Amino acid sequence: MADHHEIRGDKKQRFIGRIAGWVLRIVGATLRVDIEDKAGLSESTENPVIWAFWHNTVFVLPYMRVKYYSHRKVVVLTSASKDGAVLESAVAVCDIGAVRGSSSRRAVAALIALRKAIQSGNDVCITPDGPRGPRYGLQPGIIKIAESTGAPIVPVRVEFDRCWKLGTWDAFRLPVPFSRVSVIFEEPIKVVAGIDAEGFEKVRAEIEATMQVGLDDI
Repeated sequence: MADHHEIRGDKKQRFIGRIAGWVLRIVGATLRVDIEDKAGLSESTENPVIWAFWHNTVFVLPYMRVKYYSHRKVVVLTSASKDGAVLESAVAVCDIGAVRGSSSRRAVAALIALRKAIQSGNDVCITPDGPRGPRYGLQPGIIKIAESTGAPIVPVRVEFDRCWKLGTWDAFRLPVPFSRVSVIFEEPIKVVAGIDAEGFEKVRAEIEATMQVGLDDI
């Protein structure tokens, strides 16, 4: 288990995170964004949802919340690592909260915190192929969270007109300033409580396939 200091992060990590957060906002403000909101997130705030998007598209989503979905309360699940500490400080610049944990570290504590966040009316953002991959592979944790909280999963696809791809495990995308980005919020998918193993895998595969539409590097 990560110790308390590592979970919170040190001053250096928080500083780097704040700088990254402002880069997100500044670059985000230059992008030409097309949004297709099949989930109706712009119309209602009554029912919290789980945003599911791939790890390599995380750069774009915080600014989307600032620009188009500021009426919704949002928290993000980040890893209990130094990278998670940086991300926590970065998204805070965009008025997004954070829950620290992952499938391998602080999993139970993270699940409890996520349930409380949803019960308090917060949307939850999760990268289901994180924190270490495999890229575009949807891990079962997000399905378990949806089942236990009753919040539907909204698959989010991000398509870049022009971007830089980093040499990381997820081929992280950095959009070129002033380029065009398309963000598609797919229709919400509900996970029934008490779902059996076959139904569980069917939902997992359905969401994974939906999120993989349009990808050219699977």
